[in-house]
Amino acid sequence: MASGHRLLLENAQQVVLVCACGERFLAGPALRSLAVLEGASLVVGTDGLIKAIGPTDVIQRQFSGETFEERIDCSGKCILPGLVDAHTHPVWAGERVHEFAMKLAGATYMDIHQAGGGINFTVEHTRQASEEELFSSFRQRLQRMMRAGTTLVECKSGYGLNLETELKMLRVIERARRELPLSLSATYCGAHSVPKGKTAVEAADDIISNHLPRLKELGQNGELHVDNIDVFCEKGVFDLDTTRRILEDGKKMGFQINFHGDELHPMKAAELGAELGARAISHLEEVSDEGVAAMAAAGCSAVLLPTTAYMLRLKQPRARKMLDEGVIVALGSDFNPNAYCFSMPMVMHLACVNMRMSMPEALAAATINAAYALGKSHMHGSLEVGKQGDVIIINASRCVFSQAGTNYSSH
Repeated sequence: MASGHRLLLENAQQVVLVCACGERFLAGPALRSLAVLEGASLVVGTDGLIKAIGPTDVIQRQFSGETFEERIDCSGKCILPGLVDAHTHPVWAGERVHEFAMKLAGATYMDIHQAGGGINFTVEHTRQASEEELFSSFRQRLQRMMRAGTTLVECKSGYGLNLETELKMLRVIERARRELPLSLSATYCGAHSVPKGKTAVEAADDIISNHLPRLKELGQNGELHVDNIDVFCEKGVFDLDTTRRILEDGKKMGFQINFHGDELHPMKAAELGAELGARAISHLEEVSDEGVAAMAAAGCSAVLLPTTAYMLRLKQPRARKMLDEGVIVALGSDFNPNAYCFSMPMVMHLACVNMRMSMPEALAAATINAAYALGKSHMHGSLEVGKQGDVIIINASRCVFSQAGTNYSSH
């Protein structure tokens, strides 16, 4: 269209920008006040980027006479950035509902894992599933996430544990990236568990010698786009040495380090991640004080997963200590066959109730900081001119109250 504008959201009671000055993340005192506009409107161009945000009367004058493909009257409503889910395992076959009864009877995560359940159960079914079957279920899961307000999702492989199936999962993620109306960050997680018949060292050798070179080749050919490399650094899975080898090699090939650490046992994974320049470390239920300090100093984000601690009856991650020490705290749903949560609003609720995060902290953790954990906060996670126009409209007059937020008269 000649005007070049796709969408006008007008007359909102409140627009929660989250950031207004190009911040890539919020930490420490900056989390006490989120950027908020009262009585505002927002314009998205045909390229999908935000063109203007400001008081409704200012936007009306600036765009008077313009034609929009769509106009939405947001009177009495609140506009937020699309939510960002910084940790999911959404591509798999093999339901594990039966394991819930085992957990209720007292079985631990590792008890089930060692009995052939858990990841191993899902691996068997995922290997047998066709690419089309995996895509069909994956699409349905993403659609449910979108209905709950998520517009950027980190998606891991990791239920193949061999090159053929890992590539099958990554192709499914790539297809969704190209066909579905939301943004994805793809993570190679071939070191999610040690395959049957191999030691952790043998599995690491295979990943380094075969998996990673193939991923690099497919990336250079434009067939697959993989953003992150992940390892399950855990006692009885990949120890600190094998984790280091895989992550270092992945980093050399251009992948961001974004891995599971210090979940069930203290592994000094946080210290390792800070040393290697990791973009993010997930879980951290058993992180050490030294690990927290190292992450804060290195600008390494902590992706906290309150659903996991809830489902597995683990102690909660020490969100308050991390926040107080200046760690960049993000949130993820950890959606997987073991923790079936599509909803980032529910994750934020659990973060506030169980991890003692404030509401502004939880919102920042599910928007700008989650985007930062994925290396995408330059385009996602806040409502600012030039960023992706991913917005959600909620049927509430206020989301952030003035005493908890910073009000801007213009932007």
